[in-house]
Amino acid sequence: MDKIKVTGGGPLTGTIPISGAKNAALPLMIASLLTDETLVLENVPRLRDVRQLTALLTDLGVDYTLCGRRIGQDALTGQTIKLNAGSVISTTASYDLVSKMRASFWVIGPLLARFGQAKVSLPGGCAIGTRPVDFFIEGLEALGAVIDVDAGYVIATAPDGLTGGTYRCPRVSVGATHTLMMAATLAKGITVLENAAREPEVADLAICLTEMGARIRGAGTDRIEIEGVERLTGTTHAVLPDRIETGTYAMAVAMAGGDVLLENARADLLREPIEVLGRAGVTLTATNQGVRVQRNGAGIRAVDMETEPFPGFPTDLQAQFMALMTRASGTSEISETIFENRFMHVQELTRLGARIRLDGQKAFVEGVDTLKGAPVMATDLRASVSLVIAGLVAEGETVVNRVYHLDRGFEQLEVKLGACGAAIERIAS
Repeated sequence: MDKIKVTGGGPLTGTIPISGAKNAALPLMIASLLTDETLVLENVPRLRDVRQLTALLTDLGVDYTLCGRRIGQDALTGQTIKLNAGSVISTTASYDLVSKMRASFWVIGPLLARFGQAKVSLPGGCAIGTRPVDFFIEGLEALGAVIDVDAGYVIATAPDGLTGGTYRCPRVSVGATHTLMMAATLAKGITVLENAAREPEVADLAICLTEMGARIRGAGTDRIEIEGVERLTGTTHAVLPDRIETGTYAMAVAMAGGDVLLENARADLLREPIEVLGRAGVTLTATNQGVRVQRNGAGIRAVDMETEPFPGFPTDLQAQFMALMTRASGTSEISETIFENRFMHVQELTRLGARIRLDGQKAFVEGVDTLKGAPVMATDLRASVSLVIAGLVAEGETVVNRVYHLDRGFEQLEVKLGACGAAIERIAS
């Protein structure tokens, strides 16, 4: 397996282009199952998860075309893909494919809505929490689906089509909101999703579905109303910029110091993290080109933080923020309220000299003057990049093992950071 080697050193200066959002691209790709016409997606990131979902969609019979480069594109800009589900030959998503990425399970909504049946493997366990599919099943049943679970597969049928209904999610779930919203676009009548996820990626999916002919109101709020239509058409849609990648590189600059433009980033997608970083002593400024991040001279101040569903502080930035707080002046309290097992990076950060005490779902981080490089192990996607951020200022070399996690969600991270002065390289296995 590849490794990432980071040698701690000076500040970061320059420009980092922000890729399309992985968490938006995946449901948008799945939405192609709702129509027999071509869906063209622009600004799609070049990521392992995108390739994995492509494998599943093509196994179902979706035709996939990767468009060639165009003027103004380079290896760090998004790609354009075309998806056509006009000749779907299977409504079964196998364990071998679904088990590799949880978002694959979301195909159950479009398959059921368009074809009246779906057999999708349960996604299995997850390193950062259980994330059950109960909400998906309950929501589809509220739309009239008949569902059985047998031999590790969810078998759903709706031979006469889905019917609009009301479903209140017991807990905010981005995946369930994506899935039920897609399913409801082809249901008869009106569907109301209460306690829906408000994340920008949900709103981006709703925009695309509306461009395809869906009738959706309220996306981006906790109450979404969908009026079903008989069919959807193709369209061309650009994936919104990745707010998690934006926040990650903002924290990298905050850690190392310097002045970096996060090109194409949108400040409106990161209001809470920007406010928190501001209290920590980092300057973030929205510009016509993106978001400029600066920390020159002043140290990092300890700040307390609690993860929350959007518009709160994202759980997907918690590990990166913890890495930053290891060098803050004072002690910070970090509360994780979304996933029950998302502190696995703590043990690896302590290998670098961090002082962190855990108490249930809270972490108390006492800032230290110096971190020292060491071999560390990536445990999940966001934990992986937190170790890279810490390595930017650690004395000596930090070697991050099992970086295949990174490739799931960060497009050429070592190239982007290296272009801004980081001493970072990938070591091929």
